[in-house]
Amino acid sequence: MMLPRPLDPIRSIKLKMGLIVLGGGGAALAFFWLRMGWLPAFNTSIIAIGIGLATSQVLAHGITKPLRQMTAAARAMARGDYTRQVRATSRDEVGELARAFNQMAADLAAADRQRRELIANVSHELRTPITALQAVLENVVDGVAEPDPATLRTALAQTERLGRLVTELLDLSRVDAGVTPLDREFFELAPMLGEVVAEAEVAGRGVRFTVDVPDGKVFADRERLHQVVWNLLDNAARHGPQGGEVLLAARFTDSAVVLDVRDDGPGIAPADRERVFHRFVRGERAGGGTGLGLAIARWVVDLHGGDIRVVEPATIRVTLPQDQP
Repeated sequence: MMLPRPLDPIRSIKLKMGLIVLGGGGAALAFFWLRMGWLPAFNTSIIAIGIGLATSQVLAHGITKPLRQMTAAARAMARGDYTRQVRATSRDEVGELARAFNQMAADLAAADRQRRELIANVSHELRTPITALQAVLENVVDGVAEPDPATLRTALAQTERLGRLVTELLDLSRVDAGVTPLDREFFELAPMLGEVVAEAEVAGRGVRFTVDVPDGKVFADRERLHQVVWNLLDNAARHGPQGGEVLLAARFTDSAVVLDVRDDGPGIAPADRERVFHRFVRGERAGGGTGLGLAIARWVVDLHGGDIRVVEPATIRVTLPQDQP
C-alpha cells in the first residue's frame, strides 16, 4: 500500500521541513488539549512555532545546499561541463548522494574523454593507410607506377592495416558490450606461434624475431590467442630499436602455459606497467599505434582466466591456465 505524500506539490524542501515542524508542533498541542485539557498561552504558542520554523530554515540550509549544487551541476553536465563538484561533508543520505553524484560526474567525464580520444585516434589511424593506399592506386591509374608485385604488396599492407584497425574497433565494442566469445580447443602451440611470427615479419618493422617454444598443446581459443601474441609482437617491434631482436618464448608448467615477449627497447617504467594496458595509452615510440592492442590483449587473457603483466622493463608475460573446464 502506498502511503500518502501530501507535501509533493510544494517545490521547496526547506518549506517542507518547516511544515513538518509546524505539523509536529500542532500534533503536540492537540495531544495536550485532548489529554490534559490545557494549552499554552496563544502568544507563547505562536512564538514557539515561529522559533521552530526559523530554526528549521537555518538548519535545512546545509541540507538543501548540496541538492541545489547537484541541480546546477546536472544542468552544466547537460551542456558538456563535467568539472563541477558537489561538496559532500555530511554523513547522511544527502552526503551519500553527493558523493555518488561526484563519482558519476567523474565517470561521465572519463567516458567523454575516451570518446573524444577514440574519434581522434581512429581518424588519424584511418587517414594514414587510406592516404597511402589512394596514392598507390592513383600512381597505378595514372601510369606513374606499374602494378608490379612490389606495388601491390604496398597496397596490400595498407589494406591489412585498415583491417587490423577495424578488428580492434570491433573487439572494443565487444569489451563494452560484455560479450565473451570463446571457442576453446586443444591445439599445438608451436605451429600457431610460428604463424604469428611469420605475419609479424611480413609487417616489416625492422627487427628480427626469435622463437623459443617447446612442443606441447594448449587449451585455448586459437584465434583469440593468435590475436594476443600478434598484439604483443607488434607492440615489441614498435618500441624496440631498428635491427633489434624480439624474443617470443614459451614454457609449460603443471597447470599453465607461460608466454614471454621481450624486446631490446628501453622498457616500461615501473609507474607505467599497469597503465600500458589501459585504452589509448601509447608509448613515445608507438609508431602510429591506436593504443588499443594491449588493452584488447588483457581483455582476451582475462576471458581465459589468465594473467598478463610487465615482469621486466621490456618483457610482457602472459600466463594461461590449462585446467579444462
